[in-house]
Amino acid sequence: MIASLSGKIFNKQIDSLILDVGGVGYEVMISSRTYDALPAAGEDAFLLIRTNVREDAITLYGFCEQEEKDLFLLLNSVSGIGPKLALGILSGISAPELCQAISSKYFARLTALSGVGKKTSQRLCVELGEKVGALSGVTGMPGAAAEVEVEGFAMQDAVSALVNLGYPRNTAWQALRSIQQRDPEAAARMKVEELLRLALQAMA
Repeated sequence: MIASLSGKIFNKQIDSLILDVGGVGYEVMISSRTYDALPAAGEDAFLLIRTNVREDAITLYGFCEQEEKDLFLLLNSVSGIGPKLALGILSGISAPELCQAISSKYFARLTALSGVGKKTSQRLCVELGEKVGALSGVTGMPGAAAEVEVEGFAMQDAVSALVNLGYPRNTAWQALRSIQQRDPEAAARMKVEELLRLALQAMA
């Protein structure tokens, strides 16, 4: 079982990368948040790995932070949530906000995530309500409140609007993330219309 990998990033995409480890290229599936945290292609990187073994495939899932990996494993333990959906959830919401939404049964925030319906959000809250609170370093961490504020509904609504315009969800998130990274405080105050305008400019 592969638990971690250290090597040079050969190729990097929003949902996967190829990590060159001693001349062997490992394809690793990642969330868009791990993508943001990783250096550019050609640079060295270290990833925590979850190895998923099935009869027809062996898939590697990579994480820069232990907290994200822990949440990925918890999400996978919920009925109806597989690795692909778990990564999608982690791409659409920060770790502190996800823990807060689950702990406080904030169904509206959870169902705003791609692939999460009413029943899935209820299962998340019932099965993980106590577990997410026990994750060391996720809840109550410094800056958590600020990060939750940045990840408000405006960002989610802007993604949905871009998807409705025909842009792939990952492309939309990448454009909005670039806006957020330039000035997190300003991005937190932006309305949907302003986020859309800047995202369209970034993708032009």
